[in-house]
Amino acid sequence: MSKETIGVVGVGRMGANMARRLKDQGYSVTAVFDSHAPLAVELATEIGAEAVGSLARVTELADVIITVVTDDKSMHAIFQPQDDSLLTGAKGKLFINCATVSPAVHLAVEELAHKAGAESLEACMASSITQAREGTLYLMTGGTDQAFRRAEPILRDLSTSLRHIGATGKAAQVKALVNMVMNINTAGLAEGLGLGAALDLDLTMLREVFSQTGANSRVLVTDGEDMQNRDHSCFFSGAHAAKDSGIALALAKEKGLHLPLAEATKKQYDRMVAEGFGELDKSGVAELTFPDRGKR
Repeated sequence: MSKETIGVVGVGRMGANMARRLKDQGYSVTAVFDSHAPLAVELATEIGAEAVGSLARVTELADVIITVVTDDKSMHAIFQPQDDSLLTGAKGKLFINCATVSPAVHLAVEELAHKAGAESLEACMASSITQAREGTLYLMTGGTDQAFRRAEPILRDLSTSLRHIGATGKAAQVKALVNMVMNINTAGLAEGLGLGAALDLDLTMLREVFSQTGANSRVLVTDGEDMQNRDHSCFFSGAHAAKDSGIALALAKEKGLHLPLAEATKKQYDRMVAEGFGELDKSGVAELTFPDRGKR
């Protein structure tokens, strides 16, 4: 059985590396699209795809369309019922939506896709740019069993861990909680190391002690040295951290829950953005807590 053709919408760091990985795995990546057209042109030249000028052209050229866009607004824009849209001529197509957006948006997209005779699956990623390129993503999906079965071969070529959570919206809920806790841990680590710096402690020693005690965390491994060395090369931006913390807080509000740590963390990432650090990696939250920092 031949592999389905692939289109990718949103070819920033994650989307571009997913396209490269699928090309390496023998898929025909026929179309790439980005709101910043030069990104699409550069990637298309590299992998032999068409850098298309419209969303409808992506759907025309591909059996399966993977979307990796920025936020709720961007998702609504690419699936709008009128004007240029991925829904044009979408009958029989499958949309795999990988962005971290509100669960309600995934539900709305699924409804629109079904009306157009297409299928939709959320495939939330808890991984980095490097993992996208290497095909070692951690993926959580939400949607119908039929959509999952169709998408599964593609998703297995992109991942080393693939978990079908349940109905549409459920994977997005889990992803929101993953990022909420990660962001809290990151902000907490920044405060611990920042206070350590203020106390003139050896931060390499402090990170080692943290790693052997209850202060240990995955974030210590990924971000601790970067915080110490002010290396904030972006894998997951402060702006995205602020956005994702907001998604989790909106879910909490729906359930009548007060989450003071999540609220305080979002304020820190909002402050990062306000002070011009939003495009730094989330580790850049340390710029707000270390003494004598905060200036670029």
